[in-house]
Amino acid sequence: MGFRFAHIADCHIGAWVDPRMKELPLINFERAIEISIERNVDFVLISGDLFNTALPGIDLVTRVVKGLKALNNKGIRVYAIAGSHDFSPSGKTMLNLLEETGLIIMPTKNEVENDKLVLQYIKDKSGAKITGIIGRRNVLDKAYYEMLLRERLESEEGFKIFMFHNAIAELKEKGFEQMEALPISMLPKNQDYYAGGHVHSPLCKDIEGFGRIVFTGPLFPANFKELEKLKTGSFYINDVEGKEIKTEKIEIMPKNIFSINLDCNGKTPQEVYETIIKEINDKEFNETILMIRLFGELSTGKINDIDFRTIFEIAYDKSAYFVMKNTYKLETKKSEVVKKETNISVEELENQIIKESVKENEKISKERQIEIAKAMLQLFAKEKHEGETQKDFEKRIIEEAKQILDYE
Repeated sequence: MGFRFAHIADCHIGAWVDPRMKELPLINFERAIEISIERNVDFVLISGDLFNTALPGIDLVTRVVKGLKALNNKGIRVYAIAGSHDFSPSGKTMLNLLEETGLIIMPTKNEVENDKLVLQYIKDKSGAKITGIIGRRNVLDKAYYEMLLRERLESEEGFKIFMFHNAIAELKEKGFEQMEALPISMLPKNQDYYAGGHVHSPLCKDIEGFGRIVFTGPLFPANFKELEKLKTGSFYINDVEGKEIKTEKIEIMPKNIFSINLDCNGKTPQEVYETIIKEINDKEFNETILMIRLFGELSTGKINDIDFRTIFEIAYDKSAYFVMKNTYKLETKKSEVVKKETNISVEELENQIIKESVKENEKISKERQIEIAKAMLQLFAKEKHEGETQKDFEKRIIEEAKQILDYE
């Protein structure tokens, strides 16, 4: 007799600031639950980052609890591990509360024997055996894998699932080269299904000596770049017969996406404005997220000279659900002066200054100092979202700065 299970990861509920965008990860979470119930799954796996922070707002928790109760009422078990976002070094995490109330099971039970980490499998009613390791920021969970007693996991009989929240070096795709990762050799071998999280790009691959390794991608894209690239959220449903697994990717997107990518090289702010207006004038945007990415170098004027207010007003008059812009790679002529005077790019100049500024420190390596400095520069270059108050903007920047610094 076979069984069926759903695999979800990286819901990042609470990641978006604007109330309209904040609603969409919740809608996708609720839809994933509905589909899981409709498909009669035996259990659901959540491989980390259910929430975007360890202590999310009560409004978000209430919605999530309602969804988990719907699964509970149908006799569907939920196994969840903490990810790098919903894990807290202080030990305070909403997942512990959800486990105490019986809504989820955290299959990370372990003990230490002779300096070795010994994981315990939880046997589900379906017969599947489930265990896992939590995810932590900056690959701090690597220490758990270094201590892990793999032999017991590898020799265990039955259908085995290993849950984890980390990138795997050998499986990193283009665009994820800089993401810190574990070598695949750190995973225990001979598991039938590796339920991964953390990597925001779907992947399903069978690896000899290991088993099927699956990254679901985000249940809803967590930022502009992801939304532009993926255009949808996703999770997986798996049918198991014996040792055979049929894996199906399920895509969910509550809104349409319309993207404008405009090369602004040599254009004036007015020309940029007119080009965008021409692009949207003959279209309707009902239930659509309009994404505007601008890049290149303006011939004259400043970025703020582009009449974004009118562009947004026109789009909303055409029933757009939400409009957002990204001008991170849009430059003004001022940058040309810097390039001529220094004979290097602005990015190279920033890197040079950062490298010259870092000093030896017992608590933090030079590489980590450089990584933090670059991330903070990118953070402070961010702009307010459309409709975001100054207070919310400042709060968002502070929260993201804490994540960069791994501060709790």
